[in-house]
Amino acid sequence: MTFLGIDLGTSAVKAILVDEGQNLIDQASASLNVSRPHPLWSEQNPEDWWTAANLAVLALKEARPKEFAAIKSVGLSGQMHGATLLGRHDKVLRPAILWNDGRSGEECAELERRVPASRRITGNLAMPGFTAPKVMWVAKHEPDIFARIEKVLLPKDYLRLRLCGNYASDMSDSSGTLWLDVGKRAWSDDLLAATGLKRSHMPELCEGTQATGKLSPEVASSWGLSTDVIVAAGAGDNAAGAAGAGVVRPGDAFLSLGTSGVYFTAAGSYSANPEGAVHTFCHCLPNAWHQMSVILSAAACLTWVTRLTGATDEAALLAEVEASMTPGGSEADAATPIFLPYLSGERTPHNNPLAQGVFFGLTHETNRATLGRAVLEGVAFAFADGQRALLDAKADIREVTVIGGGARSRLWGRILASVLKRPLTYRKGGEAGPAYGAARLARLALTGEKPEAVCTAPAVDHIIQPEAAWAERYDRNLSLYRTLYQDLKPRFAART
Repeated sequence: MTFLGIDLGTSAVKAILVDEGQNLIDQASASLNVSRPHPLWSEQNPEDWWTAANLAVLALKEARPKEFAAIKSVGLSGQMHGATLLGRHDKVLRPAILWNDGRSGEECAELERRVPASRRITGNLAMPGFTAPKVMWVAKHEPDIFARIEKVLLPKDYLRLRLCGNYASDMSDSSGTLWLDVGKRAWSDDLLAATGLKRSHMPELCEGTQATGKLSPEVASSWGLSTDVIVAAGAGDNAAGAAGAGVVRPGDAFLSLGTSGVYFTAAGSYSANPEGAVHTFCHCLPNAWHQMSVILSAAACLTWVTRLTGATDEAALLAEVEASMTPGGSEADAATPIFLPYLSGERTPHNNPLAQGVFFGLTHETNRATLGRAVLEGVAFAFADGQRALLDAKADIREVTVIGGGARSRLWGRILASVLKRPLTYRKGGEAGPAYGAARLARLALTGEKPEAVCTAPAVDHIIQPEAAWAERYDRNLSLYRTLYQDLKPRFAART
């Protein structure tokens, strides 16, 4: 018996196979492109998600035919907040508006005006990244499309529709819409009405461990599987990553170094504090919640500077950065520029879609390695801002696990640990991230086991400790980093 986890990311769809012993058998992925037709816009075609999911899954089938044939359950995770608008006969009405789209700032203010209790109900500030303001933007600027909306789905839930024909979502992903009463784990009629929608426009709400249907005959035939294969509700990518990393008990935490960056802490009860742009969402497990700070560009910044500087790939640039660094720090190290990683605006703690990326302190000596290092440090400083916001929100942070593609870099881990002044734990298979958590939820939906028995922490691979010499230097640069943002904040708005 095996379990299939599918994670719909921003840059790729990943599919993994996991066996009954929770061992990762194999994984495959298929890339995605993002369209940015106007400033602040970020969109994808949902049909591309389905094409990429099939490519990744069928690559697994080809590589592991025996294990693939033993699949009994499928779990889904995916990028959160995306507005996927469907009309009659499930026709996609327009490209999906993604989590890092910043066009709906005015609609956020309007939503909070229409529902003064929105922060109390949702546990969150209204931000352009969330789904509801995006749909309000469509109502204002594309009224003909809005009038034809029959269903609004999140990205991974569009894959579910294609897999089994059902409209369903889980609590964790739905928390990021601004239509969910996060404490009650139910749709809010007030917030739906404020955006011109009703419950009939929404999918059925489920816990992440519930089954939501079975593979359709068409998909089962295409994949060579039985129609008895169930599809679990799954989770938003961050909650799925937590399930995969065993971050399910109060005080457990993780850093996710994916396209975006997430600092996630598990909680046993609902406790919101949205003023610092901290998110309070349902966890993907029953009767559990979580808090998180989110930076919109993390590993995406590394990809960007790799392309900008002409490095062969991210690994080559990381090696070049590490080779340029002196063991104990030096005056040359102190000359590294400061980087503000706001390539797509920023959420925590600034909630500013107009913020932009900045290099400060360039000289004739600046080269590819110093730019790469500045990016690694700038993302770490953004995480430090997120950590402060979480602590101000009374989050309980104990052990911190690192997951996501950026977890492969020990150098970045040393920088992060020194900036955050915390040891960071790296676990075996941590780079599998949300897809592994989705496979665990697939198992729970099939077996009915207790979540805590399945969502355990994988074995520790290594722990990275803060380095005192680096931490002292980073304290100074973090202060400058924060000052630069405040100095430039009015300039960002003036450029739009």
